[in-house]
Amino acid sequence: MGDDFTDCALALGSNLGDRLENLQRAVALLELESVEKAPVFETTPVGCAPGMQPFLNSVIVASTDQSPEELLASAQSIERELGRPSIHGTNEPRTIDIDILYYGSLIYLAPELTLPHPRLFQRRFVLEPLSLLRPDLHLPGRSRTIREELEALDSDEPPLQKMAQAW
Repeated sequence: MGDDFTDCALALGSNLGDRLENLQRAVALLELESVEKAPVFETTPVGCAPGMQPFLNSVIVASTDQSPEELLASAQSIERELGRPSIHGTNEPRTIDIDILYYGSLIYLAPELTLPHPRLFQRRFVLEPLSLLRPDLHLPGRSRTIREELEALDSDEPPLQKMAQAW
């Protein structure tokens, strides 16, 4: 662990068990600094089997002194601790899913981690909550702000439903 802190954002989603509690526990276990939480949205599963329970999704922006690799290892450990199998299929139901969206201005390409997240700009359930926290942010390699990316999003995702309760 270094002494320098880097701003990062993570997307969280859950559609099994107590979905809101899963999000809350994951954030508490991440051990990040200066955590800002976007509202929680209930979302229709995208690219999933018919009849799957809706997800609760949100985004947090925080500071970390962990490296990207350490943050990824921590996120994966928390996923396992909260009941997500280490080996899982794509778009399966899950107690928790934690994705690193960006890590400062870093562009990072490795088999286990790509930053900024490669599907960040394709998903309303990620862009919309992120735009509420960092609308004017320009991510590396992109010319548009997060707000502009959301406005330009071409998606057949249904509108997001904001949850009334705070988390």
